[in-house]
Amino acid sequence: MYSADKYRPFAPIDLPDRKWPQNRITRAPVWCSVDLRDGNQALVTPMHLEAKLELFHTLVQMGFREIEVGFPSSSQTEYDTVRALHTLHRVPDDVWIQVLTQAREPLIRRTFESIQGARRAIVHLYTNTSPLYREVVFQRDRLGVMEIAVEGARLMRELAADCDAEVRFEFSPESFSATEPDYAVEVCDRVMEALQASPERKVIINLPSTVQISTPNAYADLIEYFIRKLPGRDSAIISTHPHNDRGTGVADAEMALLAGVERVEGTLFGNGERTGNLDLVTLGLNLYTQGVDPGLDFSGLSQIRKVFERTTGMRVHERSPYAGDLVFTAFSGSHQDAIRKGFEYRQRHKSAYWQMPYIPIDPEDLGRAYEPIIRINSQSGKGGAAFVLSDHFGFDLPRAMHPEFGAIVKTEADQAGAELAPEQLLRLFIREYCDVTEPYKLVQHDILESGRNGHSFVRFTGTILVGGEEHVITGEGNGPIDAFFSALRQEHIEDFTFVAYHEHAVSSGSDAKAAAYIQLNYHGRSVFGVGIESNVSIASIKGVLSAVNRAIREEAVQSS
Repeated sequence: MYSADKYRPFAPIDLPDRKWPQNRITRAPVWCSVDLRDGNQALVTPMHLEAKLELFHTLVQMGFREIEVGFPSSSQTEYDTVRALHTLHRVPDDVWIQVLTQAREPLIRRTFESIQGARRAIVHLYTNTSPLYREVVFQRDRLGVMEIAVEGARLMRELAADCDAEVRFEFSPESFSATEPDYAVEVCDRVMEALQASPERKVIINLPSTVQISTPNAYADLIEYFIRKLPGRDSAIISTHPHNDRGTGVADAEMALLAGVERVEGTLFGNGERTGNLDLVTLGLNLYTQGVDPGLDFSGLSQIRKVFERTTGMRVHERSPYAGDLVFTAFSGSHQDAIRKGFEYRQRHKSAYWQMPYIPIDPEDLGRAYEPIIRINSQSGKGGAAFVLSDHFGFDLPRAMHPEFGAIVKTEADQAGAELAPEQLLRLFIREYCDVTEPYKLVQHDILESGRNGHSFVRFTGTILVGGEEHVITGEGNGPIDAFFSALRQEHIEDFTFVAYHEHAVSSGSDAKAAAYIQLNYHGRSVFGVGIESNVSIASIKGVLSAVNRAIREEAVQSS
């Protein structure tokens, strides 16, 4: 039966003088990627050697200098991977490979065999210290489990003395967050003593939330308590390894950093067993957006994602922070309008700081382009379509035209039942405004311009097609638009008044074209037309005819 009564709430520790809420994160932690170990455990199809080598190379390029490369005693593949990395000379001199082992003698010995010949390695020992594990799995009391950890540590120190690699030690009280805080301190202190930890030879003490069982603030309390109580604090590097069972892995890590953690373990995009590990991409870029250099290079995030997906067979979700396909995309009309105004503001003010509505990080910093930021569907607003036409194709629609074109786009998207790609948007724009040749089509034209005493004079002569018949029209005015309006009156095309004119070059160079946007008033209603031509005067005339045709067409539709 579905009942919350079967669950007991987490009992937080009493830490009324906690300091971490007042702290700030001002520098990046030491990063350790565990992609090649945790990731391999969690995949439907484990990574083969070539995939592991490719992912390892990517991690090194990003800036990771501590990489847990395997659990060599767990399988031959894991063992071979560790051996291949250093025997094939794939490990740069400044990178520490890390290997994981349970606190069992044969597994520890096998682990040390795997690193023989390596330049430098971190051997990561762990044993579960939680009451549940002690009772169910080990069937030992607190002292018995402590002996397992201490005996494993002693064997590690003994084997390290005979290893030709430079070895550092790490210990994890697995399920730290579910372990009695005083007992976790005691076990780690005894392990550090067995490893002969000192300020000159520090031991990494890793405090994992192996299964998340509390809110992140309670986890931070546990870590602050642990750091306060650990006798050999100056001989330890405090590390964290949050999992993501409650979906708060990143929050756990951020609060752990506030509580005094110096080192963080996790994976790209949060891969790992069950709901995964801490997402190092999210954590690193969260720091970046706060002005803290993460010390990792995310400028090629799209390529990093491709390598991750190719080597692991996993998929980064479209809404995954920073890396998802849609995280910099706005479909909502109000969001589109705010983003468009944000870009305009940024262009005007040349601010040194990134400030953009709805976009907390500059996509260009991650190798992402601005083009896909605004995408069009039936939920898009009046300015979104105009932004796309401007950004992709150089058509700068006047602001007053945005509502009219936005309504046309909304209707089209509703009928299509899908997003409209930029090319579809352009075709719709051309179809609606430029290919409108009924009931009037310009067949031939001649414009004569002259001037006297600073005043211009224009004569328009041309032929328009009306209902299959050609009609010659002429008109005079102080400009091409005025002259064309005069000529149209010969065909009794009346009741139109000129409202506004806007034009710009669509391209540059000798083959540049002009786009002319004409706003007319017809029976009290505003209507737009567009003309595109190499000659700006002809573009304007075509824009007028476009607006006239559209107005008459819409009037006919309404009357029917």
